[in-house]
Amino acid sequence: MLSFIIKLFKSLNNNSHPGEIAHAVSCALLLGFLPKNNLLWAIIFVFCSFLRINKAAYGIMIIFFSILTPLFDNFFDYFGYKILTFVPLENFFAKILDIPFVAFTNFNNSVVMGSLIFGIILYFPMYILTRLFINFWRKNIASKLLNLKFYKALLKLPIVQKISNLKEKVGEIKQW
Repeated sequence: MLSFIIKLFKSLNNNSHPGEIAHAVSCALLLGFLPKNNLLWAIIFVFCSFLRINKAAYGIMIIFFSILTPLFDNFFDYFGYKILTFVPLENFFAKILDIPFVAFTNFNNSVVMGSLIFGIILYFPMYILTRLFINFWRKNIASKLLNLKFYKALLKLPIVQKISNLKEKVGEIKQW
């Protein structure tokens, strides 16, 4: 977990493309809001894993949004119920349930449907906000953070140096 956090801060501060980080956060929002016990979550997780996104941001933000999800469960239930009981779509949902294995996605659960649609709606606003945050971070915060005495003292801690050395050794092994 610590290596993911280090990778995330490095990607925020270096020349990695902001779009990769922003897509990772947006995909993580979608997955973090969805309940984890269905096929739909697994399909989206695998699909997002093959995208060119920042994996550190992806992993950390899935955990972050999963922690926030219980605060929104009542809203997701209400929102999903309204979508599933929308009269023009009832026939469509009934036909989809007849398709084999579609029932394993639990899309007919009001919480799953509400969190899926809400995550899709928030995907692009989250992408834009993350891109703006990354630009703000790189222009205003990163340079000031590197000059803080606390940050310099943190880098001198033995545990941080051991993690850094271990990361370099693993990088050398991967090159073979």
